[in-house]
Amino acid sequence: MCGSAVSFRSGMQSAVQLGLGFALIANAVAILLVLAPLQAKGEEAPSPAAQRGSVIVRTNCSRCHAVGKVGESPLPIAPPFRTLHERYPVEDLQEPLAEGIVTGHPTMPEFRFDPGQVGDIIAYLKSLER
Repeated sequence: MCGSAVSFRSGMQSAVQLGLGFALIANAVAILLVLAPLQAKGEEAPSPAAQRGSVIVRTNCSRCHAVGKVGESPLPIAPPFRTLHERYPVEDLQEPLAEGIVTGHPTMPEFRFDPGQVGDIIAYLKSLER
């Protein structure tokens, strides 16, 4: 009887190990399936900050600016966000984003963002540089 219990226990351990191994492989495959399209395009998955920044700019800025990697701005005088880094370092926008962006034309509303939002917006703008 003792030999049966040992045999059963080692069989259960093998089954559990096999199950855990299968679960690990299944999770790895799922992650690869999610990331594969990004890697196929040569893109990295956006950071959580860049993802939050994307939501902020799409909500507040996309009415006038092209905020993605392609497309024209709906308002022709509004520069596409993907080109901002060609004009100046996007980090230079931190203070204006926090204190309120004011431009020389009356069509742009003034926006003020909290420090966390500013960091997220900068992260998103930096992600457009790639």
